[in-house]
Amino acid sequence: MARFDPNTSRMTLFSALLQASARYGANRAVLEDVERNPLTYRRLIQASLVLGAKFAEFSRRGENVGVLLPNVLAQPITLFALNAYGRVAALLNFTAGAPNLRSSARTAVLRTIITSRKFIGTAKLEGIIEALDGYKIAPGRQIRIVYLEDVRASITAADKVKGGIRALVPAAVHRRHALSPDQPAVILFTSGTEGDPKGVALSNRNLVANARQIYAFTDSFLSTADNFFNPLPNFHSFGLTAGTLLPLFFGMKSVLYPSPLHYRQVARLIGETKATILIATDTFLQGYARAAQPEDLASIRFSVAGAERVKDATRTMWARYGAVLLEGYGVTECSPVVAVNLPASNRPGTVGRFLPGIEYKLAEVPGLSDAGRLSIKGPNVMLGYMLPGAPGTISPPPDGWHDTGDIVAIDEEGFVTIRGRAKRFAKLGGEMVSLAAVESVISRLWPDGNHVVVCIPDPYKGEQLVLVTDKPDADRDAILRHMQEEKLPPLWLPKSILVVPSIPVLGSGKVDLARTIELVRQQLPLL
Repeated sequence: MARFDPNTSRMTLFSALLQASARYGANRAVLEDVERNPLTYRRLIQASLVLGAKFAEFSRRGENVGVLLPNVLAQPITLFALNAYGRVAALLNFTAGAPNLRSSARTAVLRTIITSRKFIGTAKLEGIIEALDGYKIAPGRQIRIVYLEDVRASITAADKVKGGIRALVPAAVHRRHALSPDQPAVILFTSGTEGDPKGVALSNRNLVANARQIYAFTDSFLSTADNFFNPLPNFHSFGLTAGTLLPLFFGMKSVLYPSPLHYRQVARLIGETKATILIATDTFLQGYARAAQPEDLASIRFSVAGAERVKDATRTMWARYGAVLLEGYGVTECSPVVAVNLPASNRPGTVGRFLPGIEYKLAEVPGLSDAGRLSIKGPNVMLGYMLPGAPGTISPPPDGWHDTGDIVAIDEEGFVTIRGRAKRFAKLGGEMVSLAAVESVISRLWPDGNHVVVCIPDPYKGEQLVLVTDKPDADRDAILRHMQEEKLPPLWLPKSILVVPSIPVLGSGKVDLARTIELVRQQLPLL
């Protein structure tokens, strides 16, 4: 493990990009997307300076600017263009629906949203744009939609000449406009499944620090010869930091893909680009492994999984391709990576050890003697939340500690095991039962299916468990026999089973628990 010095993270995203270009060579190809036209550091910096100057014509220094773009080259160029000129990129989740996007725009006080006509047409998001264009976020303030096609059309020959001159002294140009490392670089948004989305303000230092923490922890198996494949959207912090910033800042190429749901296309492109590192979620990793031809995934050395628990079946699928699956743990509010397994110390069932520079503490949870509620402190912990009730205002975490809301156990060797979200425990017969633990038991019984356990009110016992699964012949008696074999308490047995064609999933790859619970309420109304 390399040494991590948090003081070296006090820089902006654009400064970190310039530093990487100087270290690894301006002509090094570092970004590519489905169009297969690689972008070098030099071209990325020059494009960011030209585009950033145009963005500066309709925005103010320090202003939050909405970005509604897929995971293609235009997205990181737009991010660095805004950062180069001291603007803050509010990365919008285009899968969240119009009400949540409007709420996010109000919370972040967005006057402008940058998008692309091609993307809107391809993704059939015309209704979203109609709901956002002209929407009043406050008295006298309304949203304006700016299309990249129009911005590019407005770039003159003189603009290109100026951009070329600026690219000769990019650091000097950036210094005139830049925000400080401790000011926001991006705003991400929570899913909104428990109310209106909250904004998560991450500073330049937060993101640079997390990329450096990851690299310091994993440098033993990463090199500039590695080629990342990133199908995760950048409004997902895992896709942003681990899939885009980390490789960019350390001389590795990242291949971007606009939708993680295109299983066959992703698998084929992995083969074509000879990617060696894949980042994804368990759900997506299963999809790629099932859709791939044997040669598609042969180049992958490591698959790094986050956002949801990795199933044993997923590990087995990827082992067939010779790839090692490394499970990690991230929290958007922590930029996001907190812990990860390493090839030399890969312990399935855990999320590995904490990254360097992270402090933690566990709060006692009534009914649990061997685990606690995790709080995190470190240079990667967010500036704070932007709350719907206080638009544009950042509320910092108390004394720098972020309460993750996750219940974890940490063994004597430092390996972290996620027991579940605090909100994903049920109290049955006076005992705290982890819904994630019940899901794990059922996954061992039926490894080829996807299963979610939810807790709903019980008119007699307070709460009850319901299994939602895509296994057509799921049978409660089979679960009971399996639990008896594993000597698990009868309380863990779901009272009911709901079979669905597929489990609802968020754009980030996580299970959409709100929609899953709503399915249960609609289809099992007597519960």
